[in-house]
Amino acid sequence: MAEKAYRSVAKTVSWRTVGTLDTIIISYFITGNLAMAASIGSIELVTKMVLYYFHERAWNKISFGKVKEPDYQI
Repeated sequence: MAEKAYRSVAKTVSWRTVGTLDTIIISYFITGNLAMAASIGSIELVTKMVLYYFHERAWNKISFGKVKEPDYQI
């Protein structure tokens, strides 16, 4: 079963929201500077969304671990 591109986009955005909040929190604990943490998180947000989207689309083309559901017809 294949995924539509918009599903990959939705998954990308939702995952990056969680990931970016994590990065900002970790960056804040390391730097102690909220502006620096937000800056790191902002850069990471954009780059990792692009990388994840293409990663997700590449995996969608690979059959590894996919099972085609049987087509039941009567």
